[in-house]
Formats: sequence, C-alpha cells, structure tokens
Amino acid sequence: MIAGMNPARTETSNTDLMSLEAAATSARSGFACMFSTSDEYESALITERRAQGRYAQPRRNWPVATFVGLTLLVAGSVIWLF
Repeated sequence: MIAGMNPARTETSNTDLMSLEAAATSARSGFACMFSTSDEYESALITERRAQGRYAQPRRNWPVATFVGLTLLVAGSVIWLF
C-alpha cells in the first residue's frame, strides 16, 4: 500500500468514479437514434403525420376539372374565331 493513502477514501473514490461513469453512459444513451438512416426517419415521420391527418387527401376530381377547362377553352376559341 502507498504510504499515507487511506483505504476507505480510495474505496469511496472508486465507487464515486464508477457511479459517474454509469451516469455518463446513461446520458449518452439518451441521444441514441432509433433510425439508422435519414430516409427511415423521414418515412416514419411522414407515416406518423399521415396518421394524424396533417396531410390533405389528394384531389381525385382533376380529370373532370381538366375536361371542363379544355371544353371551355375550345368553346371560347370557336366563338372568338367566328
């Protein structure tokens, strides 16, 4: 044993050091990400937002609107020419 070293203090210091290391490891694990790539994260984020209803449903009547618009365009052109 080293002269002047108190065995009780060394044991307490060891315990404190081990406790500090455990706390640091625990803190580091809090920053871990459950996604391995950003693509996985984005996919999960979009899926969650869709489940919450944040994204509006796509419009399904665009063919009808296109037909009406083109019909009006053709009718307007015919009227304008005559």
